[in-house]
Amino acid sequence: MKKDRVEAYTDAVVAIILTIMVLEFKTPESARWEEIIKQIPYFFAYIVSFIFIGVAWYNHHYMFTLANRISKKVYWVNNLWLFSMSLLPVATGWVGKFPQYSGPEYLYLIIFTFWSVSYLWLSNSIKNTKEHRNTAVSRKIEEMRPFRFLKSIFFPISVCVIALGIYIYPLIGITITFVELIVLGFLTPQDSDRID
Repeated sequence: MKKDRVEAYTDAVVAIILTIMVLEFKTPESARWEEIIKQIPYFFAYIVSFIFIGVAWYNHHYMFTLANRISKKVYWVNNLWLFSMSLLPVATGWVGKFPQYSGPEYLYLIIFTFWSVSYLWLSNSIKNTKEHRNTAVSRKIEEMRPFRFLKSIFFPISVCVIALGIYIYPLIGITITFVELIVLGFLTPQDSDRID
């Protein structure tokens, strides 16, 4: 399958997800600053989710640029990854509306974990495609920080620590996610800005 079509489809779905999230901002009912200040919790949740999608898209683009072709399995795992990401606007909206409650934070963590597992499956599917196995493509995917983190023991440990943190202080969930995303955003592959 031509990867260009899958990339275009993925880009379109990601753009729609971002659009849905920004539409959650409500126009204030009055011209008073207090009305816009009420939306600061959603704005923070939106920033985290926007960075989440930005980091995800950048790494996805890198992997697809490395790939020679997209198999049927990669196509369907990519759809699962997009499905997991499509749930983000609901969790973002709920966390933004009720940031001090653990329920919305746990939903965000569940979706983040679902997305992470589907991303790891997608990475492995690309890496293990017959044309990519034991090549520079598979080695570069293995060197990617998100791939290494998700395959390590630190991923399930971090999910457990965040889940416990949410129980103690709900805002810790989205805050730790924010920090993780910033770190992963800076730790991109060294050649990621040099590939076409």
